[in-house]
Amino acid sequence: MNVGDLNPSWNDWKNWLRDEPLPVAAVYLPALDENISRIRTLAEQAGKPLRVASKSVRCVEALRRIFAKGNGVFQGLMCFAVPEAAKLADEGFTDLLVAYPTIQPADLALATDLAARDVGFKLVVDSEQHLEALAAAAREQGVTIDVVLELDVSLRAARGHVHLGARRSPLREAEQIEALARHAAQLEGVRVVGLMGYEAQIAGVPDRSPFDRWMNPLKVAMKAASRPDVHRRRGEAVAALARAGVEVQVVNGGGTGSLESTGRDTSVTELTAGSGFYCSHLFSYFYSIDLIPAAFFASQVVRSSDPDLITCAGGGYIASGPVSADKQPIPWRPEGLKAVAMEGAGEVQTPLDRTGCNEYIQNGDPIIFRHAKAGELCERFNHLLLIGPNGVENRVPTYRGQGWAFF
Repeated sequence: MNVGDLNPSWNDWKNWLRDEPLPVAAVYLPALDENISRIRTLAEQAGKPLRVASKSVRCVEALRRIFAKGNGVFQGLMCFAVPEAAKLADEGFTDLLVAYPTIQPADLALATDLAARDVGFKLVVDSEQHLEALAAAAREQGVTIDVVLELDVSLRAARGHVHLGARRSPLREAEQIEALARHAAQLEGVRVVGLMGYEAQIAGVPDRSPFDRWMNPLKVAMKAASRPDVHRRRGEAVAALARAGVEVQVVNGGGTGSLESTGRDTSVTELTAGSGFYCSHLFSYFYSIDLIPAAFFASQVVRSSDPDLITCAGGGYIASGPVSADKQPIPWRPEGLKAVAMEGAGEVQTPLDRTGCNEYIQNGDPIIFRHAKAGELCERFNHLLLIGPNGVENRVPTYRGQGWAFF
């Protein structure tokens, strides 16, 4: 497959979308399949299974395709909410790890139901309060809930005043992991089965970003310093679980941006990836992995206030995280368009500077954008168009299109 097959032209997009109401979200299947292959290869090289992060996909049919083309390497889902895990279990998915704690009564009721259904449900926890709430709910229903303890593997310096990584678990040392595991052993209704240690400062930080180039060398250095620290602390935590008598089934680590380095960590039993399948634009800026843009949205051109400007309807799909230019969608096809700094991507209109574009653009034409983050795009649209080399092959519901809303 050549580059042209994986990166269709604007004329291709115009032909495919000629009769589609805009805006619309789309996945280009050859690019998705290529990303599946590249991610699968990295997991195979590491000799570890890979858990698919559902939050970065948010479409049941896309998840099915990822697993179907994973050749058995992709095993299990990393979910972001207990109700999501319940819905996915209804769809036939198993081995469901919910990566974020909860003690909400409605979630506890679903967790006990999932434990009773024998679908491989596991929930991440990081405190005695989490364990005790889960244990009480489980005892009431006569079940046992499997839990995974989360270790914070952020890079910390200056006695904790510098924190590089996600603000997640309060468990930062192996001794804390051991103590919580021993506490769990005293509670009927919960069973510790493993460890999660997500290196966000490596997996989720682009290090060849075009938005803040001056910071890229600093990010590269930070990652280099962080990798051995993460591997050491995860290994110590696994040893601590063994001392506490835990039969460790799962040691989860990584994300799309750290597959190569996480795969080298001998304490890790499984990798995780999600955003890389769609390759939203933030995931084009990593030295460690090369992926193909696969998920897009298209908005129609509706006006031109000045000769060098065009304006699209809608488009203000801003990604989560610290507010900055890299969280905006970027125009992708035709090439040469760029955002207008004073307006950016707007609620009802998005103006674009076309001085660098050589294409003749008319009102009604589709402009193809890439969202900054992968699964968040699906919260804006009820359906995804699945597009092959010859055009639209299917229209499938997103989570939103199925009436699923979890946050």
